[in-house]
Amino acid sequence: MHLRSALYSLGLLAAAAFVNAAPMKVARQSGVPKIVVAHHIVGLTAAFTVDDWTSDIQLAQANGIDGFALNVGNDPFTNQQAQNAYQAAEQLNSGFKLFFSLDMSSFPCSTPDGATTLRDLTMQFATRPAQLQVDGKAFVSTFAGESCTFGQADVPTGWRTQFTQHPDTAGKIHFVPSFFIDPAQFNTFSGVMDGDFNFNSGWPLALSAAQAPQLLPGVNLDNIDGAASQALQKFIGSFDTDNQHITQLATVQGSAQTYMAAVAPWFFTHFGADTFNKNFVFDGDEHLWVARWENLIANRDKVSLVEIVTWNDFGESHYIGPNNHGQLPPGADKWVNGFDHQGFLDLTNYFATQFKTGQAPAVTKDQLVMWARPHPKNATPNDPVGPPKDFQLFQDKLWAVVLATADGQLTLATSDTTTQTFDVKAGVNKLSLDLTPGGFMHGTLTRNGQTVIDLKPDGYTFDPNPPAFNYNAFVASASSQ
Repeated sequence: MHLRSALYSLGLLAAAAFVNAAPMKVARQSGVPKIVVAHHIVGLTAAFTVDDWTSDIQLAQANGIDGFALNVGNDPFTNQQAQNAYQAAEQLNSGFKLFFSLDMSSFPCSTPDGATTLRDLTMQFATRPAQLQVDGKAFVSTFAGESCTFGQADVPTGWRTQFTQHPDTAGKIHFVPSFFIDPAQFNTFSGVMDGDFNFNSGWPLALSAAQAPQLLPGVNLDNIDGAASQALQKFIGSFDTDNQHITQLATVQGSAQTYMAAVAPWFFTHFGADTFNKNFVFDGDEHLWVARWENLIANRDKVSLVEIVTWNDFGESHYIGPNNHGQLPPGADKWVNGFDHQGFLDLTNYFATQFKTGQAPAVTKDQLVMWARPHPKNATPNDPVGPPKDFQLFQDKLWAVVLATADGQLTLATSDTTTQTFDVKAGVNKLSLDLTPGGFMHGTLTRNGQTVIDLKPDGYTFDPNPPAFNYNAFVASASSQ
């Protein structure tokens, strides 16, 4: 789990979204395959066996994911779990790839010894059969690292002399970090950045409750009508920050210009001052998961890889893997238990395949995925942590996506009296309906008078009087086969 502060994520990164970029330049393509990977938090896998890794790999690969970015930190089990992950992938021999995402919010990096640790870990696995290779070099990424000097005069010099161009690693790694800096500073990282991972590009960070009046003039966040919804969709899943990063990456002398974009389904974290002191949301409404995929597909010629954020970051609620596989950060059980997100995973293969091939795959079975929060956004529980920052952005709606084999009708209901029937076309359909306090979620897909899918999940109620704040998504999924 990433221990970012609200200032770190919202201040520095949102500010970077408004950088005035030069005219768009198309990145030179390196030898990176156009693949989709998922960010896997190794820090939550202390008790994993090889079989556990095998299970995760098989599930991911069955849903169009080609590899894991192993987010590794300064934990005593890092080496063993990396060994387990690589062993599992190599035993399967299914082409699934792995690479390190070095978590620089965890690893010490103020002295040369910190860099020695990173080089030793990287080179230990650099030539393993399951390691992702680009241009004959081991692909390596980071989470953060923009303040690491490794004892040198400045950050670029530290990374260049102690990691990318050090005799141990020079010519052997393809380095695509996620440095949380103004992209206009990328040009100072010549000899360091073979590419850029825009970790936060999956969320509309520029959109906050404080900025909403300026960004969405005339929009009432408590009453989002059709026009307001259209205004919001300019931010949800937007490719704007990607264009800024790609443009500035082109100014890095000698860079291969490998650009890795992020896609994320949700974000909610609710830790009090007694634990990690993180309590905020990013707007995940307006079908963020699908909208972001659609924008990545539309701009696929500019993107080398897509990294799903994440497979298992339970503490921040953007997991798409099983929520009962791995340890939970202390306290996260309050919003993770009972909130499975594998419906997001069920949609992944369709969009990942289209990103990789440029062609929408045939829909061979009907799928319905629905999600909603468990209580009204303006609920007032007796919760000592308080409401998360920017909760005002959320809408009290049931969101639904249908992948349809042919035309039909979807009836959504959130109570016995709140119901609406929508025409559904073959392919992707994004729909929504207002939630009802005390109500449920129910979706029925019909075609030619026959019921194809009838989904009304147990365990979901839109509770107007919750015991605590929970802005996680309850996700339900069903298919015709």
